[in-house]
Amino acid sequence: MKTSCDVAIVGGGPVGAALAISLARDGMRVALVEGREPRLPDAQSWDSRVYAVSPGSRALLMGLGAWQLMAAERISPINGMRVWGDDGQSNIVFDALEAGAEDLGCIVEAGRLQRALWDGVRNEAGVAVYCPARCESLELHDSGGVLSLADGTHIDAALIVGADGPDSWVRSAAGLMPEIKAYGQTAVVANFATERPHGQIARQWFRQDGVIAWLPLPGDRISIVWSVETALAEELLSLAAEALCERVMQAGNGVLGRLELLAPAAAFPLRLVDVPRAVKPGVALVGDAAHVVHPLAGQGVNLGFRDVQALADALHRRGRHEAAGDLTLLRVYERARREDWLATKWVTDGLQRLFKAERQELAVLRNRGLALVDRLPGLKRRFMAHAMQ
Repeated sequence: MKTSCDVAIVGGGPVGAALAISLARDGMRVALVEGREPRLPDAQSWDSRVYAVSPGSRALLMGLGAWQLMAAERISPINGMRVWGDDGQSNIVFDALEAGAEDLGCIVEAGRLQRALWDGVRNEAGVAVYCPARCESLELHDSGGVLSLADGTHIDAALIVGADGPDSWVRSAAGLMPEIKAYGQTAVVANFATERPHGQIARQWFRQDGVIAWLPLPGDRISIVWSVETALAEELLSLAAEALCERVMQAGNGVLGRLELLAPAAAFPLRLVDVPRAVKPGVALVGDAAHVVHPLAGQGVNLGFRDVQALADALHRRGRHEAAGDLTLLRVYERARREDWLATKWVTDGLQRLFKAERQELAVLRNRGLALVDRLPGLKRRFMAHAMQ
């Protein structure tokens, strides 16, 4: 079977689904290809994988109608953030009131956000969903490309978008080669009930054994992301629930009292993925297919949503006779995103290397730097403004 459309998106995760809705509402014919449909989250459990969604990303999701599909009682605002250096004293404080904002963002469960976007996709008449589906080949031609699926379907599209994650099949099939740096670290994620209320404050400690973030969930609950050397991650994952609670509590200096593990911990490897060229005629990459950064700044999904906005804007401005896969259009998208991609990569990779370094002079420098930024309101506001995009 052969079909045609304006844009074929491979990957139905949050970024791919958001792009599909956005383009369909702009009058484009969209095909969305995904390997498996998201499961409906269990109403009683808490997803151990969460996203820190910036106000800018929230505005995008509200405009797409997805934010309204999530239960408000499952979303926690971030009213402030506290970050400590590894000397135990240097710190920086971010506050929503100081930024002149209602909040600095929100914590949402990954599965619930995915489901809301997927429901939005299903309600869009302009989106043809192929799921479950597996890509077999990609043939590029002068006016776009033909995406062939394992079931014999051939999708002829003016533009093929890779939104299929850090190991992107589209990226490989299109010959857009990534630069990959393995950190030798693993992020351990888990949810806990806390003895004391968190006050909607996100907390992060740069420690000698890694970086741990405590993110507020609704009620007296937190979700943690602990980025450590892989050997230590394996040790943490092997601990009994009580022992893990004790280790996490100690890592956060006991600021929220005793902890209770809500579900088994999970983990994922950390790496830096950068694609020097994220577009070519008929092909564009978005989200983790184009860039993967260290999670210490909580910017991963927000980078992807900003890709969605930029690519949708570029395609919206195309001329009457311009195809969606025209390289001139795609370079507009790439140029619009390059500065943000590079800045986020440099900041996250630089901080990861700086706080991993063992030299005493660097330890002094990094902790003094935290304290200095905290005393410079103008610089703090710039950091907050970028994170809140």
